[in-house]
Amino acid sequence: MKTILLKFAGPLQSWGTSSHFETRHTDFYPSKSSVIGLIASSLGYRRDDDEKITRLNELDFAVRVDQQGNLLRDFHIAQKYTEKGKFERNYVTNRYYLEDAVFVVALSHNNEQFLEMILQALRNPYFQPFMGRRALPFTADFILGETEIGAVESLRTLEWQASPWFMKRKLMDVVTLEIYSDRHLTDRGIYQLRQDVVKSFSQKGRRFGYRYETRELVQVRNSFQDKNTAHDVFKSIGD
Repeated sequence: MKTILLKFAGPLQSWGTSSHFETRHTDFYPSKSSVIGLIASSLGYRRDDDEKITRLNELDFAVRVDQQGNLLRDFHIAQKYTEKGKFERNYVTNRYYLEDAVFVVALSHNNEQFLEMILQALRNPYFQPFMGRRALPFTADFILGETEIGAVESLRTLEWQASPWFMKRKLMDVVTLEIYSDRHLTDRGIYQLRQDVVKSFSQKGRRFGYRYETRELVQVRNSFQDKNTAHDVFKSIGD
């Protein structure tokens, strides 16, 4: 078993699984379908390559929330015109984002060649991947690396990936993080349904199925608090 670890961080992200034209929501952490979409684009798959894309559903998926971020609402005023070019009306579209969030996604599979193909595509993407919207590129440390253990186990042992300023605000040596994963990856009995299985990305009709997802908590060390930050003001006075 091999696992790829990906870090999603940046000023803005958006991971919607339920949106309409005038209202574009975002979930509070990346969806499996969105990650499959960016992998498919990196591999050069077209939107109607249903057979190739649906095979990516076989990947074991888990995501850890390292820095939740804040919900941001943006709006655009759009104009609609008739076919003859005559102005018809204005309407407002609301779009939601996560700002200053950090997530770690783990992808694993028994077929190491399959994973290696995906990893090479992420390093040299055919189409430019993005974090939910085309204007939201990935950071330089997007690919964290590989492990020889499963997706959930990799997230349980990975060091905290939050921003230094966020770590500094947590005045504790150990912090608790959330992990969301495919149900079959853990033995936990509590789960939820998420409309997150890709059936088609075709522009003629996008289709998604449901998958079971579990949630667990994991504790990681706060590396910022491990540093020696003790300060003795009297040392500057002298003897």
